[in-house]
Amino acid sequence: MAITGVLRPGFVQLRVLDMGEAINHYSRILGLDLVSQEDDGRVYFKAGPEFDRHSLVLREADQPGMDVMGFKVADATTLQELNQKLRAYGVPTTDVPAGEQPGVGPRVRFKAPTGHMFDLYADMEISLKGPETDNPNLWVMEPHGVKPIRFDHCLLYGADIDATEKIFTDVLGFRRAEYVHANDEVKTTIALFLTCSTKAHDIAFVRNEEDGKFHHASFRVEDWNAIGNAADRFARYDVSVDIGPTRHGITQGKTIYFWDPSGNRNEVFAGGYDCYPDTPVRRWTEDQTGKGIFYYEKELNDTFLSVYT
Repeated sequence: MAITGVLRPGFVQLRVLDMGEAINHYSRILGLDLVSQEDDGRVYFKAGPEFDRHSLVLREADQPGMDVMGFKVADATTLQELNQKLRAYGVPTTDVPAGEQPGVGPRVRFKAPTGHMFDLYADMEISLKGPETDNPNLWVMEPHGVKPIRFDHCLLYGADIDATEKIFTDVLGFRRAEYVHANDEVKTTIALFLTCSTKAHDIAFVRNEEDGKFHHASFRVEDWNAIGNAADRFARYDVSVDIGPTRHGITQGKTIYFWDPSGNRNEVFAGGYDCYPDTPVRRWTEDQTGKGIFYYEKELNDTFLSVYT
């Protein structure tokens, strides 16, 4: 499959309450590499196997949550074309100049109907500590923490997920991989999972009365053993765990959810099915949401849908 247009999730910028605690969590506990601490106070991280300079940005603030999620596109021409398509569709965009984040080229920013900010960009510097390309070893720096492979996806909350989905599918070229519909007469979509690649999802949305809310950022790990290693590590260092280790029915991925010290939910995620352009869309009904989200337990816990930042 030739992947063009929007290639993949590139980065997420989160707000944290205490930068020292956050650095300890994301570097020592989760296992991301600290790339830089900049003069404006923002701190940049990457997973060891990622080529790009960074994939997680932290900004100290009074409230936790997400500032912006960035998607990398194929090239500068694609970036210009998508900017024009967004504007023609009636979505206002703003230009974020090159260097606003170190090592990142020009970005196109838009606000989705759910209240979330998204950036599109074509260029980011290759990490000096990224994977080797000539006779490459499996890793350059020894993996640590829960051994994350990459920033994988986000789940976001907002009211108008229908209009947001149309922007992502009609303009940006995403596809619906899976969804949950309500048991009402019109079968209102209450959750949807979108992909721009061959993954089960690159971003997901849940219908919620409050706009602009952040449910979790997910980091991919290798396999079920890595999920277990994460659980062991969280128990050893008293990390607050939401649920897991368990498995999703939706996406079929293995998972454990936990919180950073500021209350932002994180996930480590392994597996998930392949989703090609001809893969049929999977459908869940509201009465089976428990099984869809937590396949083994077949019911939701008290915090999963109700706690967000």
